[in-house]
Amino acid sequence: MVNRIRELREDRDLKQSDVASATGIDQRTISNYETGKSNPDGFALVKLADFFDVSVDYLLSRTEHDLFTSSSKKRLISSIQNSLDDLKKML
Repeated sequence: MVNRIRELREDRDLKQSDVASATGIDQRTISNYETGKSNPDGFALVKLADFFDVSVDYLLSRTEHDLFTSSSKKRLISSIQNSLDDLKKML
């Protein structure tokens, strides 16, 4: 979970303060989540999952691919399409 929060934040080029402002979770608390000093409670997990548009299961590392939301599905499909396009160019 610790890596997922940081990974999602960095993938979106966000600072901890950006996530804090958007979720209402203190920046130091987010830092503690990312460093493993503390774990988010249920309320924080839902806030973070909603903000990042992922499932709580994805944040908890219960699944490798987040197919919970439609935007996540669209990102996965787009990624697959780009990979296929790259393969076609190589042929």
